[in-house]
Amino acid sequence: MDVSSEMIHSLLPMYLVGVLGASAATVGLIEGLGESTALIVKVFSGVLSDYLGRRKGLAAFGYALGAANKPLFAIASSGSAVLAARLLDRVGKGIRGAPRDAPVADLAPEHVRGAAFGVRQSLDTAGAFVGPPIGVGLMLLWANDFRRVFWVALIPALLAVALLLFGIHEPARVDTDVRTDPVRRANRRRLDPHYWWVVAIGTLFTRARFSEAFLILRAQQAGVPIALVPLVMVAMNLVCAASAYPFGKLSDRISHMGLLAAGLVMLMVADLVFASSLHWTVVLAGVGLWGVHLGMTQGLLTTMVANRSPADLRGTAYGFFNLMSGFALLIASVLAGTLWDRLGAASTFHAGAAFCAAALVVLAWYGSRVPDKPKE
Repeated sequence: MDVSSEMIHSLLPMYLVGVLGASAATVGLIEGLGESTALIVKVFSGVLSDYLGRRKGLAAFGYALGAANKPLFAIASSGSAVLAARLLDRVGKGIRGAPRDAPVADLAPEHVRGAAFGVRQSLDTAGAFVGPPIGVGLMLLWANDFRRVFWVALIPALLAVALLLFGIHEPARVDTDVRTDPVRRANRRRLDPHYWWVVAIGTLFTRARFSEAFLILRAQQAGVPIALVPLVMVAMNLVCAASAYPFGKLSDRISHMGLLAAGLVMLMVADLVFASSLHWTVVLAGVGLWGVHLGMTQGLLTTMVANRSPADLRGTAYGFFNLMSGFALLIASVLAGTLWDRLGAASTFHAGAAFCAAALVVLAWYGSRVPDKPKE
């Protein structure tokens, strides 16, 4: 599914700006609404998966919705049509997200949970560096015909749905069959303050990291040919995939707060690098640093949520975590696009660095007041 999605998403910002004439603010709005929709929907799918005690059905429905939506990108002729397609695509992602993450936490022993989520993050990213090169090849073959590439993206999406339906078998449920409402007050109280602090920290991280669509636009500004711009995402995802498992394994042995702080510093440096120059080598360096940041932090935050939530409420815990992150991502992407249009691209990245610095202050304050990891 990532192959399919990245064939489209690595080209979509240029399609919006270059073909449909959209502004950077519009790109930010579409990306922000799309990604935040996915994160917000996860709260409902997470709660439902906890209530049902089953994950595969919801995941399969989410993947099928994502596949069925792919042709809408190919026939879209306006920014509003792209927005509708993007929202529906992200609803599918939101439905499948929490039911996919919760079983990893359920099945992985706590002492290697960071490594397990590192593996998941690496595999999740693998498709993201396969899809853009396919898009590049087809763009070169078909003289930058965006719509034909979007149609081809339907094929791997359908293969993903078939694999899930016929090749994946859900483990038997081992807990009680008595259904309970995951969001009733008694259950919400079982999500203790340490969990809600992780939610707050994840929200701050998302606020400091806007959509990767702006990395694509920055590469285009640097003079990279349109057909080759998706390779920027290939480089970022290669770095993320290569670093996610080592950093996930490392998180099982060292301070989570220290590793999160290092990830924020990496993101801040990436922002400053992007703002400093338009030379393609500088842009590539910023992309690499951004990928390391993702490898350091994405699996780690997921691990922290798992460690601070009861097993029977993990779908709900991931849902609330993603709900808050979704609102933050919407605000961050809209602000990034507005700054890009009014003050220039460099201001967008300077603002990102400033938010990173603010998040570091909050993280230092939090780390000095609570235990770094939950008690065994």
